[in-house]
Amino acid sequence: QLQLVESGGGLVQPGGSLRLSCAASGFTLDYYAIGWFRQAPGKEREGVSCISSSDGSTNYADSVKGRFTISRDNAKNTVYLQMNSLKPEDTAIYYCAADSYCSGPMDYWGKGTLVTVSS
Repeated sequence: QLQLVESGGGLVQPGGSLRLSCAASGFTLDYYAIGWFRQAPGKEREGVSCISSSDGSTNYADSVKGRFTISRDNAKNTVYLQMNSLKPEDTAIYYCAADSYCSGPMDYWGKGTLVTVSS
């Protein structure tokens, strides 16, 4: 059974950091592009970042550039999202998803992890 499981969410003060993990089971992440998405209360889901399978190239939403870093550890079958200088507007449920390409519709989704940025 193909599964993605997110972890690492929690409550953090503004300016703080969190590292989210996206662990895969039932398939090898090496062959997939992995994207991070988020959905804040009352808002539509938005793409945050993506890392390709072919050359490891990355992209980021303008709102997180310079603060978030996506990376992958194929040996651990895990993709990470390092989030620094967190702002209250980063509060959302964060999801990871997998597809052949970052531009794809994302065939596989995790259930999400909640990030709350508040003092």
